[in-house]
Amino acid sequence: MQSVFHLAFNVTDLDVARDFYGKTLGCREGRSTDTWVDFDFFSHQISLHLGEPFKTELTGRVGDKLVPMPHFGLILNLPDWQIMADRLTQAKTEFILEPQARFEGQPGEQWTMFFMDPFGNPLEIKGFRDLQTIYTQ
Repeated sequence: MQSVFHLAFNVTDLDVARDFYGKTLGCREGRSTDTWVDFDFFSHQISLHLGEPFKTELTGRVGDKLVPMPHFGLILNLPDWQIMADRLTQAKTEFILEPQARFEGQPGEQWTMFFMDPFGNPLEIKGFRDLQTIYTQ
């Protein structure tokens, strides 16, 4: 079974959302109305609706750092992750967790970064050398 993930969440300004998700992250815009806009979020669909963003708390632990929960994001091949990390750095993104490697040399070796969209919605982007190792223990 193959599927495409869909996530709908709130933002407070569609023009700002278009700038961040479209220009900064590089997502292609889909359908829209005056109250929502869809984006192709790396082959998955996100729908951004006008409203109050969801509440988050710093309760997730990544090493010795607390990160916001809930959060969403994506997993990229490592070269694409590096391109995204460079793109976000050039856009002067304020990182909650700077781009970095985790579990180096271990099963599940990965790279990660956490940041917020302009509305306070937290995102995590992970990178793997081999996507087949995402669930390796």
